[in-house]
Amino acid sequence: MLMFIMLTMTKAITYKDAGVDIDGADRWTEQIGRLARRTYGPGVLSGIGGFAGLYQLNAGNNLFHRNYRNPVLVACTDGVGTKLLIAKQAKKFDTIGIDLVAMSVNDMVVIGAEPLFFLDYLAIGKLNPSREVELLKGISEGCRQAGCSLIGGETAEMPGLYGANEFDLSGFAVGLVNRDKIISGSAIETGDVILGLASNGLHSNGYTLVRKVIFERMKLKCNDILQGTNSTVADELLKPTRIYVSSILKILKRYKVKRVIRGIAHITGGGLVGNIPRILPETRRAIIRTDSWHIPEIFKIIQRKGPVKTSEMFRVFNMGIGMVLIVRPAFADSIASQLSRMGETVYKIGRITTGKRQVELR
Repeated sequence: MLMFIMLTMTKAITYKDAGVDIDGADRWTEQIGRLARRTYGPGVLSGIGGFAGLYQLNAGNNLFHRNYRNPVLVACTDGVGTKLLIAKQAKKFDTIGIDLVAMSVNDMVVIGAEPLFFLDYLAIGKLNPSREVELLKGISEGCRQAGCSLIGGETAEMPGLYGANEFDLSGFAVGLVNRDKIISGSAIETGDVILGLASNGLHSNGYTLVRKVIFERMKLKCNDILQGTNSTVADELLKPTRIYVSSILKILKRYKVKRVIRGIAHITGGGLVGNIPRILPETRRAIIRTDSWHIPEIFKIIQRKGPVKTSEMFRVFNMGIGMVLIVRPAFADSIASQLSRMGETVYKIGRITTGKRQVELR
């Protein structure tokens, strides 16, 4: 009897008391549904909030049947890394979602695939609706730039794993490519020209080293002006990753018969020296002229203030080149001109020679 009395005097506990607000999550789902609908194309059959996202492949004037006679599904996943810590310090969350989309769709387009839809995963310690809306605005904008639909995701409130203000993001993209149009790099030949498409700065790689130099060595704060850039530290470090999908798909469609684009590489962690070899045949070497493009000031600041060796800079960062196209020499000027008209800044940064599979910087 005494035990019964003691139990009835104890206040009943709820999930919200334990740290998870179900009602807040329901309201949040309604908000993100409006952002997601901005990205919907004719193939989207379901909205945010269901158990799964639905996408019809042959929707939209039968584009699937006309353009994809031998379709292969392509899937990519990635995160944003410690760039999230800069966003948290600066309390600026509206562009980090663009980075999230970019990291997957840029990986996808290098094999010639067209992104169809995207899903996100947000893990948080405590729901912060104003922050989460800003994050989803960026993801929605990234999907718009990539021409894909945001059809679902997951927001997991986990106070046992994350502090109240901590969070992490990951993303997943699915696309299509015709099997006979897959760009693998196997056709790369000696004499091919290497075109580099300019990056928007650091993009989303190397931020552990960036933070050590900028915040520990240089003792700067997010609102400080980064000398030589006319930007605050936060604005420079949070420039969103360029999404190259639209430009590259247009080029591929213009050269859909001729095998003029031999290989494409997204320059992420590992830089030029780590990413270009991923598409080179065993007997092909890439010669890169490091004086052939403009290196943004942010990389010069990091190298000088670190100090960081040149070899390490090229091993960690994109150094101003976010995407590489390896093309037949007779078409290099034409492709570069077309990409320029699409808004890309393009440089001839090197050529392919015979030799061991690697990148040689000159």
